[in-house]
Amino acid sequence: MSSDHEVDQLLFFVNGKKIVEKNADPEMTLLTYIRRKLGLTGTKLGCAEGGCGACTVMVSRYQQQGLIHYSVNACLAPLCSLHLSAVTTVEGIGSMAHKLHPVQERIAKAHGSQCGFCTPGIVMSMYALLRNKPQPTMADLEEAFQGNLCRCTGYRPILEGFKTFTKEGGCCGGRGRDNGCCMTNGSATDGTLTNGSEADRLSEGQDPSSQHAPLFNMAEFMPFDPTQEVIFPPQLMSLCRVPCGSLRFRGERVVWLQPSRLEELLVLKSKHPEAKLVVGNTEVGIEMKFKNLLYPVILAPAFIPELHNVQHTDRGVVFGAACSLSLLARVLEEEVVRLPPQQTQVFHAVLAQLRWFAGLQIRNVAAIGGNIMTASPISDLNPVFMAAGCKLTLMDKDGSRVVQMDDSFFPGYRKTVVRPEEILLSIEIPYSTKSQYFSAFKQSPRREDDISIVTTAMSVTFIAGTTIVKDLKLSYGGMAPTTVLAKKTADTLLGRQWGEELLQDACSSLAEEMTLHPSAPGGMVTYRRTLTLSLFYKFYLTVLQKLAEEGVCVEGVKADCLSATEIYHAETPSSLQVYQAVPEGQSEEDVVGRPMMHLSALKQATGEAVYCDDIPLYENELYLALVTSTRAHAHILSIDVSEAEKMAGVATCVFAEDIPGSNMTGPVFHDETVLADRMVVCVGQIIGAVVADTQAHAQRAAKAVKITYQDLQPVIVTIQDAIATQSFFQPIRTIERGDLEAGFKQADHILEGEMHIGGQEHFYLETHVTVAIPRGEDGEMELFCSTQSTSKTQSLVAMALGVPDNRVVVRVKRMGGGFGGKESRSTLLSTVVAVAAQKLKRPVRCMLDRDEDMLVSGGRHPFYAKYKVGFMNSGKVVSLDVTYYSNAGNSMDLSLSIMERALFHMENSYSIPNIRGRGFLCKTHLPSNTAFRGFGGPQGMMVAESWMSDVALSLGMPAEEVRKINLYVQGERTPYNQILDQLTLERCWAECLSRSNYQERREAVELYNRQNRWTKRGLSIIPTKFGISFTAFFLNQAGALVHIYTDGSVLLTHGGTEMGQGLHTKMIQVASRVLGVSCSKIHITETSTNTVPNTSPTAASVSSDLNGAAVQNACEILLKRLEPYKTKKPKGSWEEWVKAAYFDRVSLSANGFYKTPDLCYDFHTNSGRPFNYFSYGVACSEVEVDCLTGSHKNLHTTIVMDVGRSLNPAIDIGQVEGAFMQGLGLFTLEELRYSPQGVLLTRGPGMYKIPAFGDIPGQLSVSLLRDAPNDKAIFASKKMGVGLSIECHAVATP
Repeated sequence: MSSDHEVDQLLFFVNGKKIVEKNADPEMTLLTYIRRKLGLTGTKLGCAEGGCGACTVMVSRYQQQGLIHYSVNACLAPLCSLHLSAVTTVEGIGSMAHKLHPVQERIAKAHGSQCGFCTPGIVMSMYALLRNKPQPTMADLEEAFQGNLCRCTGYRPILEGFKTFTKEGGCCGGRGRDNGCCMTNGSATDGTLTNGSEADRLSEGQDPSSQHAPLFNMAEFMPFDPTQEVIFPPQLMSLCRVPCGSLRFRGERVVWLQPSRLEELLVLKSKHPEAKLVVGNTEVGIEMKFKNLLYPVILAPAFIPELHNVQHTDRGVVFGAACSLSLLARVLEEEVVRLPPQQTQVFHAVLAQLRWFAGLQIRNVAAIGGNIMTASPISDLNPVFMAAGCKLTLMDKDGSRVVQMDDSFFPGYRKTVVRPEEILLSIEIPYSTKSQYFSAFKQSPRREDDISIVTTAMSVTFIAGTTIVKDLKLSYGGMAPTTVLAKKTADTLLGRQWGEELLQDACSSLAEEMTLHPSAPGGMVTYRRTLTLSLFYKFYLTVLQKLAEEGVCVEGVKADCLSATEIYHAETPSSLQVYQAVPEGQSEEDVVGRPMMHLSALKQATGEAVYCDDIPLYENELYLALVTSTRAHAHILSIDVSEAEKMAGVATCVFAEDIPGSNMTGPVFHDETVLADRMVVCVGQIIGAVVADTQAHAQRAAKAVKITYQDLQPVIVTIQDAIATQSFFQPIRTIERGDLEAGFKQADHILEGEMHIGGQEHFYLETHVTVAIPRGEDGEMELFCSTQSTSKTQSLVAMALGVPDNRVVVRVKRMGGGFGGKESRSTLLSTVVAVAAQKLKRPVRCMLDRDEDMLVSGGRHPFYAKYKVGFMNSGKVVSLDVTYYSNAGNSMDLSLSIMERALFHMENSYSIPNIRGRGFLCKTHLPSNTAFRGFGGPQGMMVAESWMSDVALSLGMPAEEVRKINLYVQGERTPYNQILDQLTLERCWAECLSRSNYQERREAVELYNRQNRWTKRGLSIIPTKFGISFTAFFLNQAGALVHIYTDGSVLLTHGGTEMGQGLHTKMIQVASRVLGVSCSKIHITETSTNTVPNTSPTAASVSSDLNGAAVQNACEILLKRLEPYKTKKPKGSWEEWVKAAYFDRVSLSANGFYKTPDLCYDFHTNSGRPFNYFSYGVACSEVEVDCLTGSHKNLHTTIVMDVGRSLNPAIDIGQVEGAFMQGLGLFTLEELRYSPQGVLLTRGPGMYKIPAFGDIPGQLSVSLLRDAPNDKAIFASKKMGVGLSIECHAVATP
């Protein structure tokens, strides 16, 4: 090792290129290095905590056992840990310019990339799998993606594309059969096209003889040849064969010491007892970034053989403490196969916990010893190690000692008995004995990659040949500040017979022993205490069943209780997509109505698609970090920046007094500040910013800004707080139709109820980001933003800078997701960055970290509703009075429009003659909530489904009958007096019943529930009606600009932004049809305010309608100008006509414009026409719930959607499925939690869980209603605002 002041060179390879870094910084991650130093921006930053997989790369190393490849999270991997490694990023496996890798091609052509921000990470997870298993199973596939998230696609198309690599789903690629692909394409006789396997079609009750045309053609896929992969660098292989010496790397604050011998490590640990040992950096990295901890000395034992050894002894298997969890799993899986079952009970339990432990990228690098030494009270593995009595070998420079892992090992929260100068050398996991039974259980909100609520391991040993308990260990995590043993309960059960009496006593004793204070961290106290009993009961039944199978016990588990003993096995998802074929005779070049691939999909799959933060750094560019409030309601007494300004790299600090224009901002009402001035009204409110030369410097300095507050009262956090203090924004909206009181008098029954609906985080994979470039004259400013609203960004930035709008240009290439979260709240960041850039006259960049983004930007509005409903004995609802309260946050933002849409959808799809709805906007001390997919509609409709279910329950009628009785029919009026025409609701309902085999499913569910006591199934079918238009009527307009160049190429610009929904693709399809040219001739560069001005936000499910009509208008103008030349030379080419027009001095540029006709509505008179048309849909879901734990799984979902004549079935089906998964998350999984002081506790994927790959239903069928043209939108299509609503109701109301 070098002397204390010297540093070594870091040597590694990236995509085959040798990298020698002379100044490796221990605090720099691999992600920062490859993006900023190497300019490889394909790998994305999604969360910075290893929870989303957007940053996945493959690392290869040459070790004694040979070459190994594994996926890692680049956002956590320390740069210094990569010495003598080969890193492969998405750019290194294929590109558009040279050759795509089959993985990249298949995810794109299978429509598995929408916004594309997650795509490179998913590609690399798949690539790493194929490098290890060239023909994996579907189980391998699902394991590989446990650490990857996608918010857009719903996961189905990703799995479907990659299934073609697997043993179960491999395709000949058109090369193994004389007649083409083994999965022959064709169209059904009725003009309906389906996508799915024969098994899928049979399960859907379809004719198996009918041919099907998939959304993609596998025959087009290039073959996958694993022998053609990039080789491991020969030079690196040679270097790896030479023993590596010790290394030292030094940064500004941290030194990284990497000894090569165990003795050297022990000496260093003695010299630096507080130093952290880092293997995978999965814990220390999180602590340093998010907990603001600093460890000046890092010890890295990567090269020490003793810490990586695996030894097999006569007592068990000994693992070195630095062995990865993936290695642990591989070794134990081999042992389970090799050894008799009675010896591997503990191994099975460890594997059961590892199955759901984090994501594969984490397991590949996280060390067994790190998991133990972290001493987390909710560790998944520590209860297993404790119940098994694992032995730990501890060592310091003076010797070693062996301790047993029992309840004394963890003396306190996050503490162990290991002394500061000691290291954990190894852990011995013992074999189980013949009369021992061992199980482990974990309960978490989401099955895969989630932290435990309660975790447990239980071991019972019987006197040989009997059911008398000889030894019992019950270990729990999540029930105390440490992992604990229920010793009192275990002691009382010794010598007892394993039976009902023991069960009763065990539960009584556990209830007394496993207590929690009502204010225990993590909450859910009653649930957690119940889980201790439920999980023991599962263990009891599991053991009882095994005893019966072995003949030790005569009485086994009753048949109706067997489901409680079943281990969860994920079914390989199956799917079916049905859409209408294009009309016979439609030209092949006319791509409207065809399942065309997203035009950016291939670029997204190769990492070449440019997002805002991928723009290369400008010369003299600076980075901005926010300074945000830590108080919900307080006066700012002082701001001390003295320490921050002294820190390395700091250029300036920006506060309210630096704003040259107006400090007031807001999308509709200017009722919030750009930067807080003298008062803060929520935790996370932006007070100021620090600008420095790098992100790390800016963020460190921002944390050094000291703010003194004077707290104010009250602090209003919840809707109930607002109601109690009468804290409301005005106005209070009301919609009323009919005679409410007469309706209630007419009713045979009246019931009242209430419903609480929580909020939801957008969790777009790309967080808010802005790059601002001052142009040096006349106050001009250019901004690259991730925003859905270019014009609103332009106007609010101009207002803050004190310049006219025409001095500010906002440009958007694409977004990594939006979902409404970037409609108005993106301006929070853009204005601050622009002010800083104007102050310094230098380019300034800022991309929020995930925890910052979630803290400051708000989400879906929580709702509370009270309702009173009157109905007849027949089930017909005759009167409804409903009051909604939404948590708007500290400013109005778009809350009024969101509440209005909730009121517009308060009856969902049901005709109610007498109805009143009122909406209150609660003003609270939270970040302002904002637009989110559905825009208040899902909340309004969910409440409707609540009272509809109540009606059915009170009458004892099947819920589907009550819903059917109340459905709208053609010509009826809504509560806001709009007449319904072109109503397809009943058709959607009938088709959904048929496709889901509803009656057969209902009978099967009832039979299952009679036969099973502890798991129950539910079935629900739900209709939805969603109005399509902006309810702010002036926004229902759009513009387009089309240029035709003399070579015949077309440049298209319109007012909509691309966030993954395929808007640009659809607009090119529209232009292609109108102009009669190939899509390959048409290009969209970006959306910008200097091409199409005064644009409406890309929102409200109307972007295709508005912008498509504007594009059509512009193209028709150009076509009319070209008509004389086409007439003159009818057999000429497009290029010839264009050149003729140019030489004739005809303008080849045209502006298009469209406004939706006949829209208006007046709340005071309850009259007008607020919506241009309605989208309809019906969904049926079957779910299964574990009554002992609350776990659930979605077994089947059928969705029928009316999208008119689909412009692009692949994109539309993708939107339905993505909305489906967001709805599933909203109502069954996602939860925002705040402290009483208004602090958001769920910031990032570690605490906030969106649906993952494993959450999609076992069977998913999506059908686009055929023969349902819509004469009110472009080419008879419809937008699908209803997608989210369908799913949330069908799953949430079984």
